Amino acid sequence: MDDVARTAGVSRSTASRAINGGLRVSPEAQAAVDDAVARLGYSPNRAARSLVTRRTDSIALVMPEPDERIFTDPFLGATLRGVSAGLAGTDLQLVLLLARPGEHPGQMARYLSSGHVDGVIVTSHHRGDQLEQELAGGSLPAVFVGRPFTDAGLRWIDVDNVEGGRVATRRLIERGCRRVATITGPLDMTAGVDRLAGWRTEMRAAGMPDDAVVEGDFTVAGGTEATRRLLDEHPDVDAIFVASDLMAEGALQVLDARGLSVPGDIAVTGFDDLGIAASTTPRLTTVRNPVVEMVNSATSTLLALLAGDDVPAEPQVLEVELVEGTSA
Repeated sequence: MDDVARTAGVSRSTASRAINGGLRVSPEAQAAVDDAVARLGYSPNRAARSLVTRRTDSIALVMPEPDERIFTDPFLGATLRGVSAGLAGTDLQLVLLLARPGEHPGQMARYLSSGHVDGVIVTSHHRGDQLEQELAGGSLPAVFVGRPFTDAGLRWIDVDNVEGGRVATRRLIERGCRRVATITGPLDMTAGVDRLAGWRTEMRAAGMPDDAVVEGDFTVAGGTEATRRLLDEHPDVDAIFVASDLMAEGALQVLDARGLSVPGDIAVTGFDDLGIAASTTPRLTTVRNPVVEMVNSATSTLLALLAGDDVPAEPQVLEVELVEGTSA
């Protein structure tokens, strides 16, 4: 900075202001500093600057999932694209944190609490990640996409998963199905817990048994395995609410392989509407998961927190919508 100021013939403070936005700098001084920067090949030392500002100019997007899920799960892919787009026009860099094989529980939380980033957006979190406990008790600005298990001071945005489970199940009951099963998401995730709760609430309201339950993992392979187990254990089912469209894709493959027509023999509903439903045969009836709206809201909320704005602490819960297909 001293060399730039000397070469431009201005004070160090003027050179600093010119490099950092040009506030209260004359056009002549700005041009001189720009020329000196170009000739000297100067670039700001962000490490040194962070010692003064205590800012890293980066935020973390935390997805405690294996890296292969990023390329196959439309929810995770849309979340990554949405956060990246939300940071456009800012100086903030995005740090992506994924689960690694053998990673000790709490390792990711310790990284976040060690001052490596200025804020964090968390999605696809699991009960054992220890992220909620660490972030609830710390000073790092954080926003969860998806309801946390604990609500102790955490800001979060989510779709109404309980109502979504009810809507998808109601569609099957209204069709006339009387043995409605469900393939849940992982039950160490609130999305899995809440969608199951919605299914169970609707089943009990209709006076129907709610014992035909198999846990899945939000993947095609998981849906395939869960459907096989479900049909083996409950061969009398005539409908399935599958808690994600990826799992529903696997379910449809198994039903076809076993010679069962959809929706003739077994009706199927899914959850997400992020592209998979439109490509299945038959087209999947599903519940829309408004990921774009959730991610936009999470990103803008985090930016407001970083700017020191007064941000309401109340959770934001978005409404669901049934998207009609031909599978139910």
